[in-house]
Amino acid sequence: MTIRVLVVDDSSFFRRRVSEILNQDPNIEVIGTANNGKEAVEKAAELRPSVITMDIEMPVLDGISAVKQIMQQTPTPILMFSSLTHDGASATLDALDAGALDFLPKKFEDIARDKEEATKVLQQKVREIGRRRVSGFRPSRVAATPSTASRIASERTTTSSLRQPDRSFSQRAPVTDTRNTGTSERPKASGKQYKLMAIGTSTGGPVALQKVLTQLPANFPHPILLIQHMPGAFTPAFAQRLDTLCKIKVKEAENGDLLKPGVAYLAPGGKQMLVEGRSGSQKLKIYEDDSPRVTYKPSVDITFASAAKSYGDAVLAIVLTGMGADGRDGARLLKQAGSKIWAQDEASCVVYGMPQAVASAGLSEKSIALADVAKHINTEIGCG
Repeated sequence: MTIRVLVVDDSSFFRRRVSEILNQDPNIEVIGTANNGKEAVEKAAELRPSVITMDIEMPVLDGISAVKQIMQQTPTPILMFSSLTHDGASATLDALDAGALDFLPKKFEDIARDKEEATKVLQQKVREIGRRRVSGFRPSRVAATPSTASRIASERTTTSSLRQPDRSFSQRAPVTDTRNTGTSERPKASGKQYKLMAIGTSTGGPVALQKVLTQLPANFPHPILLIQHMPGAFTPAFAQRLDTLCKIKVKEAENGDLLKPGVAYLAPGGKQMLVEGRSGSQKLKIYEDDSPRVTYKPSVDITFASAAKSYGDAVLAIVLTGMGADGRDGARLLKQAGSKIWAQDEASCVVYGMPQAVASAGLSEKSIALADVAKHINTEIGCG
């Protein structure tokens, strides 16, 4: 099935460039373009594309506001293009909260090492999210705030979106497996003892992590490692946002951090995060990774493997939505050490790549709907 794409950007050069790249893929067809958010909303309703690529800063109506309206009126998978700045990161997180499924840096040289690889990444992202259908929206209990893009454009001084992210709308994947919808299963604790929890994710991960972590209690008894595929410019803003929303403490991990109960450590984008030490004195090692053989920086596999070595059988590891298979090899080492592995179920994933890789390898004990992951964690850990 051909994936029909609407390309939205106020730059005619960028619209043309994205269109040319996407049309090179025989499974993708650009069916229209728009030069501002208002036009994007209108064309989304008129053309009914499979995917929309969306800029953030545009005249007439910014990208975040356009995402909100589209998700309310004609829900469509949306891929955001963002600048790798603090404001760009904050705006992108706002867009994901509003219902966008994924994002890419606007500068193609920031996507990959060479033009050919960047082209493949863009095409793959569009193909992956184009396979998902999104429907409806859920009003948030958190009051909406002006989008970051609007604040940048108007240069007003308002409350930072890092303190009050806009969660007015949220995508919902269609249920495809009624056995794993999370509506009937009551979690039961296994009685196993833990010393660490580790969560790995990619596409769809920012929203998924926010949903899970905000439901954990302040007295969560173990350290938490978070590995999210994300550029280095984004992880400080994402950690700050989570820390504001959650009862637990969330921080971007730093080299030498001692692992403490009730603290979640987010792996810095563009670097690797390792656990070192044993017997209650574990600490983090953060390092630059220039190896061309390692695709993901941070890598779930690398962090999981180090946790297996340092914590043995005392880890609860969870693989959430994401493209690819990162986490499978690390999960295998954890399982061999006696730790537990869980995976998000297909129905609630934006992309079922990473959880599927773990489940298909026979490594995960449970496939859990995103809405129920925190409930299962709290029951299993004994703090729910």
